[in-house]
Amino acid sequence: MSEKKQCCVVMRINLDCNACCRKARRIIINMKEVDTHMINKKERQVILCGRFRPSDVAVKLQKKMKRRVEILEVEDLANGHGGEEGHEYEPPYEQPYEYSQQSDHMTTPLLC
Repeated sequence: MSEKKQCCVVMRINLDCNACCRKARRIIINMKEVDTHMINKKERQVILCGRFRPSDVAVKLQKKMKRRVEILEVEDLANGHGGEEGHEYEPPYEQPYEYSQQSDHMTTPLLC
């Protein structure tokens, strides 16, 4: 049995009407392990962030909503900064050559 980790989960659930969205929101708000949530009715997606096991929350939502729930994506946020462990720090892009700022040199498009 794995421990509960800080993660964000994208799930797909059939939200037909506003009443379904209200019901899903009420169920999610009452889940103690969920910190933040976002319900996207147009794309039929629910995004949950918090300290939980994604499968447990999906099963709980499925039982209470009486609808099929699919887990589309799970992002682990256990590192504290939201990135993955294998990535190196990439510095911002810098131009290799600095252009001189001369007042006598002007570039204007040619109009023919």
